[in-house]
Amino acid sequence: MSMSLRDQMLRKKPLQIAHPDEADHHHSGPDLNRTIGTFQLMLFGVGGTVGTGIFFVLQEAVPDAGPAVIVAFVLAGVAAGLSAVCYAELASAIPVSGSTYSYAYHSLGEVFAMGIAACVILEYGVAGSAVAVGWSGYFNELLDQTVGVTIPDALSYSPIPVEGGTTGWVNLPAIVLVVLCSLLLIRGASESAKVNTVMVLIKLAVLVLFAVIGLTAFQADRFENFWAAGSAGITAAAGTIFFSFIGLDSISTAGEEVKDPQRALPRALVGALIVVVGIYLLVAIAGVGSQPLEEFSSEEQQSAGLSVILENITGSAIPGTILAAGAVISIFSVTLVTLYGQTRILFAMGRDRMLPDRFAEVDSRTLTPTFNTIVVMVVVSLIAGFVPSDYLWDTVSIGTLIAFSVVAIGVIVLRRTRPDLHRPFKVPGYPVTPILTVAACVYVLSGLAPITWVIFGVWLAALMAYYFFVARHRSRLTEEVAS
Repeated sequence: MSMSLRDQMLRKKPLQIAHPDEADHHHSGPDLNRTIGTFQLMLFGVGGTVGTGIFFVLQEAVPDAGPAVIVAFVLAGVAAGLSAVCYAELASAIPVSGSTYSYAYHSLGEVFAMGIAACVILEYGVAGSAVAVGWSGYFNELLDQTVGVTIPDALSYSPIPVEGGTTGWVNLPAIVLVVLCSLLLIRGASESAKVNTVMVLIKLAVLVLFAVIGLTAFQADRFENFWAAGSAGITAAAGTIFFSFIGLDSISTAGEEVKDPQRALPRALVGALIVVVGIYLLVAIAGVGSQPLEEFSSEEQQSAGLSVILENITGSAIPGTILAAGAVISIFSVTLVTLYGQTRILFAMGRDRMLPDRFAEVDSRTLTPTFNTIVVMVVVSLIAGFVPSDYLWDTVSIGTLIAFSVVAIGVIVLRRTRPDLHRPFKVPGYPVTPILTVAACVYVLSGLAPITWVIFGVWLAALMAYYFFVARHRSRLTEEVAS
């Protein structure tokens, strides 16, 4: 039996989940091990979010928006919050690996799933690289403050030049971080979740310490000319900041490794959102109020911003050293979570035969996709080692924003096409909430630079070409129709 190209593009993966008891019977192919609890899952989201936006993006966003960066954080938080409740509904109804890719496959069709796969692969792969690049700056800062030595510039910076930046041969610390996180993921999801929980608690304690010390130097006049950057500056800053909310998406990538997923996923999403937005605003207000705006653009700030702020406030290296140590430890968790999300999306695609079968292979002892993880480790390491973070931030944001928009659209489509689907959590204020989600994401997208759209367009075209020439012919749905 043959299918037309249009039918192939729009065919949907069957939804077989009608009741929580059937949550483990939704796919063909290998399974993952359910070992993660609700609290650990919530901290997975916090771990993949808090740290990226505050430790790095504050220095990137303040030059764009000035003191109105506070509004940019709120704008990004509102868009992420609206998206989070849409994620919560789909995650409770479709508790599978693959996150947005899987939701699109079930609700919109195969070609949309492949397009979203392009977004989330870009989102997670580049995010892991960007965070690793930023981590190396804090690692050098910690070495300098504790033992008085630093890794040479030749081994701390990429060879690609950026305006006013330092160049080297390779960013070796970033590569080492990616390798260490990948080895932990290969050991197992449960072990990774436990390590992440400890790191997140350290991270939150360190950021609260920063806010307390920062507020002692707070000066209200640093918020003068609050709106000087205008709506364009705020939107540009929000677009950069939004990339840090990728951690919320990572919660839904764990759908098949969570105990009681239809209840745990929505609770973890909402809990993580509350923690993330609260800590972001607290640290952003303390940071902007404690330091002149022009200092956020300095090269020293770009490499290890928050620890430098503390050192300037106190005149002592001790608080900055504590924060740099916390950053080194806790940003490990951001990289860990982004790599985890990437591997689980590729696992879902491999199981659907949209990628080679080896991406769905699971180790018999650890029940983790080992081959998949090694591939991700190699690719992300190369990007982190040879591409500076300036080229990476907005590229992640565009993938995240489009993925969040598609989740909201998926909620609307499934409400119409599958009203009988069991939904332990439902979006409040439907249909206004998902519509506002799409509108907020489109607004933030409008502030991204043209080069970001060009990079994304080239990547999307490449992956869609792969779909039309390869993936659609070998997908599991094609196989089932043929049999």
